[in-house]
Amino acid sequence: MKRAAIHLLVILLATLPFASSALDLEKLLKHKKEIKELKKALFGFKDSEMIQLGDDAASHLFGAAPLVNDPALQYYVNRLGRWLALHSRQPNLPWSFGVLDDNEINAFALPGGRILVTRGVLLRCRDESELAGVLAHEISHVSEKHHEPALRKDKGFAAVVGYYDKKAENDKEKERRLKLGKSVVEAVFIRGFDRDQEFAADRHGVVIAARAGYDPYGLASFLQTLSSISPTDNAIRLMKSTHPEPKDRLNKLMQAMDGRLDKYAEQARHPDRYKTVINTHMATIQR
Repeated sequence: MKRAAIHLLVILLATLPFASSALDLEKLLKHKKEIKELKKALFGFKDSEMIQLGDDAASHLFGAAPLVNDPALQYYVNRLGRWLALHSRQPNLPWSFGVLDDNEINAFALPGGRILVTRGVLLRCRDESELAGVLAHEISHVSEKHHEPALRKDKGFAAVVGYYDKKAENDKEKERRLKLGKSVVEAVFIRGFDRDQEFAADRHGVVIAARAGYDPYGLASFLQTLSSISPTDNAIRLMKSTHPEPKDRLNKLMQAMDGRLDKYAEQARHPDRYKTVINTHMATIQR
């Protein structure tokens, strides 16, 4: 990868005008922005830039579906998610987790380490290991840097490159930031990740769950539940538009696991603890 990057930079430099067989430094400086953007495209965003992108995207998601007003539930999901994230490839990101007030079944991995799941996901999980599998899948999208290819495909990517070196110090820049956040939502959460990225997040997710002490088959169990839901059910409508079919995911995952994680199958599932958390939350809604 580095060799290819150097080669492309050499090609770019070679296109610049020469004077007396030497680089014209004045004209080279004019191309500094293009070189910077090329390096960005090759090597990706800095963590700080991805974190800011995620924060801007979150403002759009919260506008569509606010967080559930249940501090105890939010604390529970945050504690579980952060424990799982410690076992990912990027444990030092400022991970945060939240439950959206939406009964549809969906989950979102925002750039930089912000993970959101809908209440609909929690209501369909049967134990803590299933929720751990879902969260670990989303954590994998972040830790494996799946957002960057999706952003490069988006027509707004050129506007994103290099912008987060600046701070939004006036209304115009703040408005631009809001547009960039919307671009992230459209690029990743409406069109979704590539199928291969979804399958990869499943594979990495079960490993994270196993490392964190959970039964790695929790995700497979949740995918079985999704497979049993009617394709016409509105609860799964948006997830089906951005993810491969649950049956396809389940088949791919089981092929990849192929008994390799069977020795971890007796790890924690915590069905009773999970049931208590959900029942307590539902009681707050019914008051």
